[in-house]
Amino acid sequence: MSAAAQPTVPDRALLVVGPLLAVHGLWTVLMARDRMRCKAALVRMTRVAELTQRALVRPLPADLGGLATAVRTRSASEGALVGGDLHDAVLLPSGPRLIVGDVTGHGLDAVRISAAVLSAFRHTAATEPDLVRLAHILDDRVRGDLGDEDFVTLLIADFVPGAVRLVNCGHPPPLRVGRTLEVLESRCPSLPLGLSPTPSVQTVLFTPDQRMLLYTDGLTDARDAHGTPLALDCRVRAALSAPALDEALANLVDLVDHHSAAHDGDGHGDDLTLLFVQPTAGMLTGPVLPVPKNEGVPKNEGVPTNEDVPSGPQGNLGRS
Repeated sequence: MSAAAQPTVPDRALLVVGPLLAVHGLWTVLMARDRMRCKAALVRMTRVAELTQRALVRPLPADLGGLATAVRTRSASEGALVGGDLHDAVLLPSGPRLIVGDVTGHGLDAVRISAAVLSAFRHTAATEPDLVRLAHILDDRVRGDLGDEDFVTLLIADFVPGAVRLVNCGHPPPLRVGRTLEVLESRCPSLPLGLSPTPSVQTVLFTPDQRMLLYTDGLTDARDAHGTPLALDCRVRAALSAPALDEALANLVDLVDHHSAAHDGDGHGDDLTLLFVQPTAGMLTGPVLPVPKNEGVPKNEGVPTNEDVPSGPQGNLGRS
């Protein structure tokens, strides 16, 4: 072969680089296609996760059998709609029945246990009239889902004309808002689900000029820069006295965020659920149902009054 016919150096480089460029182009196309497929799969998985979470936290109607309701929930886990908190409601012939609970811990395990509690409640709450039996049923149903160190605090509330019946298994006591702010501590506290609870019924008066807040410990555990928890004082009563229930909860969330801003930074230290209710005018105002004599008191320990609220500063805050 003559010197003129032999490939030059650029020709040899082209013979080597050309196929490499073709392979790189093909690899780029395939990678782009894979990224598109992964992105589409992520969108589908995100949508499924969102729908699953929304199935757990079903929105409550603004009016549930004569009980006006407003709800605020917030997960401590970034990007999650739910965490260890749970709430739900059913409408019984006697009136609305509400549940608020808190699973110890965070993350997927807490969500799994929350789902088990809600499933048991939705399967049983509409057909079991007795609150104490219902609490025991929920404890039995979820015990197999709990680890050695897991438990669930729980509050169940039956709203009947003129009153509300409460069963509290280790949960923060509800607040009754009227002329004063009252912490409705139970006289017979019970351990949470998973720790052999001994529930009893506490009955308190509840009239259309009063409101009631059911909440999780994300409210009372909110701490400032000095580690001081949020006090249930006149500021909370003022926030909850706004004309509309939704406005009242917005005020309370602002109060929590302002109190804990220096401590938590931009994040939230705990899950938070706030469920605020009030009887609507002309409803839930019939004759007050009789209170069974054994409600709220273990055997052989006497009979409480209808107004099972402790005296002292914890039971009478923020007097106007």
